[in-house]
Amino acid sequence: MSGRSAAWFGAEGRSGMIHRSWMRNQGVTDEVFDGRPVIGIATTWSELVPCNAHLHRVAEAVKRGVWQSGGFPREFPCTGLGETLLRPTAMLYRNLLAMEAEELMRANPLDGLVLLSGCDKTTPGLLMAASSVDLPAIMVTGGPMLSGRYQGRQLGSGTQVWRFEEELAAGTITPAECAVAEGAMARSPGHCMTMGTASTMACLAEALGMQLPYSATWPAVDARRDQTAQRAGQRIVELVEADVRPSSIMVREAFEDAVKVNAAIGGSTNAVIHLAAIAGRLGVPFSLDDVDALGRDVPTLVDLEPSGRFLMEDLCYAGGLPAVMQEIAGLLHLGRPTVAGGTVADAIADAACWNREVIHPFDRPMAPAGSGTAVLRGNLAPDGAVIKQSAASPSLQQHRGRALVFESPEEYRAVSDELDIDESTVLVLRYCGPRGYPGMPEVANVGLPRKLLERGVRDMVRVCDGRMSGTAYGTVVLHVAPEAAVGGPLALVETGDEIELDVPGRSLTLHVEDDELARRRERWRAPAPAESRGWTRLYTEHVLQADHGADLDFLVGAGGAEVPRESH
Repeated sequence: MSGRSAAWFGAEGRSGMIHRSWMRNQGVTDEVFDGRPVIGIATTWSELVPCNAHLHRVAEAVKRGVWQSGGFPREFPCTGLGETLLRPTAMLYRNLLAMEAEELMRANPLDGLVLLSGCDKTTPGLLMAASSVDLPAIMVTGGPMLSGRYQGRQLGSGTQVWRFEEELAAGTITPAECAVAEGAMARSPGHCMTMGTASTMACLAEALGMQLPYSATWPAVDARRDQTAQRAGQRIVELVEADVRPSSIMVREAFEDAVKVNAAIGGSTNAVIHLAAIAGRLGVPFSLDDVDALGRDVPTLVDLEPSGRFLMEDLCYAGGLPAVMQEIAGLLHLGRPTVAGGTVADAIADAACWNREVIHPFDRPMAPAGSGTAVLRGNLAPDGAVIKQSAASPSLQQHRGRALVFESPEEYRAVSDELDIDESTVLVLRYCGPRGYPGMPEVANVGLPRKLLERGVRDMVRVCDGRMSGTAYGTVVLHVAPEAAVGGPLALVETGDEIELDVPGRSLTLHVEDDELARRRERWRAPAPAESRGWTRLYTEHVLQADHGADLDFLVGAGGAEVPRESH
């Protein structure tokens, strides 16, 4: 008997008997202990995670494939994280999922891994864990929901929530209409079908080479989602036999391609943080400067909400991610490997586009090169900040205005309709970063004051050390680093200061003299920690800043898959 699991099931004496005999209570036959690969199916299924509530079904399809290829599948639960329900944010728990999953993968008799994810933090969390353990692994995301339908038009999850909020405040729709739209917006299992963070990370898992081709876009309820999962179950056995590990798939070139794909699909700014965290686990050099430099030559090709018109179901039928990658093939590293076997070139060789309204050709893009995620620097963000250009108003991307400062989204919302404010004001929302809130929630795109909405204003510049949902839109500067809670310059801004945003020039400037900022720094005091116990305390004490992926400092780097010492 060979393979890592042999240390458990192939052991002699009492130890082997204990491991085999207790496994037999599930009704397995002797053959499962004959040395075949044991495949762990790491599932983030939970009824508290609406996007992942169907993953049990997906797991059954994976198991079929594993059995077919001569493996022994074992499904095990990992922390389910749903951004739709968890407070203050699922991002607070992404690292907890990654740490728990890593420990489970290492501590159990597993030779290979299938990673089942859906809602946006579960995909990077499992990829971080698999990167640290570095056992052969393949990812299967749960797929997007069917497109929303309401009053004869499409509704995109998330994106339309922000729009309905604005329309309600402006008085152009009624609460009753919103109630009906809620059910029309989320009408099937699956994650957000806009190009939010869940769809973005599914696409980037495929672009990195960790998902089978077309896996990112099949709708959750499409039979081909289960077929893809079954093929992944077959493929993981082959990956174990060939000893193909995440570290040989997610190389530097894979991250470069992921940044370019993110630009082409109009992907979420949250991808920047997640890619940095995954790269950190693998020891792959990756920085904010890479994001900006690599994305400058890539046009936005995919016309999806929130930046465009269509939804993930449309992208699927238009040709899926391989068709997008085929359009930018000249910018990609086509010779690198993927979990499908062969190279990226092989994975996209037969790709075709069936709808040029959804996937634009490279020479006639939806938005020109350099219109994706931009990285800003300046005295207000010395370690960087990001903005999603395709979701921002062109007229506001060069803007100078008076700051109006709030210490939390709750403080802003309590007074927003009474503010002395106009569309030129720059809203500053701070203490929302990794340590500040804590967890870096998706609160940066606060709604506009009612009096502006009633006048038809739908956007204004907002600056925050937190995040916004990938389904959201607006001229919102995000991930300002260092964050206010650790004494970053954002903590020193006062209402009335002038802030200048220059997206083409990649700058974010606070127009206050250095000596005045020094006096303010002397007066500044760090806020008290949000929590004194449990995970939140551990997180707050060890979380890195956004530009380093907001991982925990002691989890950066690989841990390996060495078999733990015997306990019997």
